[in-house]
Amino acid sequence: MKDYQPPPDLLKERVILVTGAGDGIGRTAARCLATHGATVILLGRTIRKLEQVYDAIEQIGAPKPAIYPMNLEGAAPKDYLDLAQVLETEFGRLDGLLHNAVLFEGLTPLANYDIERWYRILQVNLNAPFLLTQAVLGLLNRSPDASVVFTADPVSEDGAAYWGAYAVAKGGAQTLMKLLANELEANTPIRVNSIDPGRVRTGLTPRAYPGRNPVEWADPEEILASYLYLLGPDSRGVTGRTFRAQD
Repeated sequence: MKDYQPPPDLLKERVILVTGAGDGIGRTAARCLATHGATVILLGRTIRKLEQVYDAIEQIGAPKPAIYPMNLEGAAPKDYLDLAQVLETEFGRLDGLLHNAVLFEGLTPLANYDIERWYRILQVNLNAPFLLTQAVLGLLNRSPDASVVFTADPVSEDGAAYWGAYAVAKGGAQTLMKLLANELEANTPIRVNSIDPGRVRTGLTPRAYPGRNPVEWADPEEILASYLYLLGPDSRGVTGRTFRAQD
């Protein structure tokens, strides 16, 4: 997948929502999607960071993006419905949804796990993707070729020690991805997949692997081929699969 060569106008006239767009992979992916013609909705909790991404996209002459500040940790179901209403008013449809936002607060044995931390991590990494996807399904269904992309992590498959609520949430999100793919495959234009980005040079990775040399990790720019493939038309008919961005 790293060898995928997308055309410059791959995402022309597509509207794509990216969560966690203010930093890390989300920021890099949003700029890349815009470079290939997408109108990107930048969703995140820190307005200053979203504005920086907005400015960077404008500077390269890509389609004008939109900013939607939202703290997934505290968002209620109505907040997602309000977002869907704004998208309907402004765009009338949604062609892509990238669930990139993540909350990870370090490694802790379950015996010592703080209950509030457990709730927070499940809220951002599992409940938010469900609530957001459910809220915008109608908009995705208006697209002739819609794609939903989740972010996977193999620690959920391995049951890796000390990863706690993060691993549980990622496992649940993988099941959610497969459920949606199976439910939507027959009667809708919506495909649903996930991407395992691998170890990438972002703010999360040093917290998960303290003491490791960041040189060992991929730069976010190096893993975007899978994102372009899954959010663009070349992946039509591909659903219910997990792609490893660094394979």
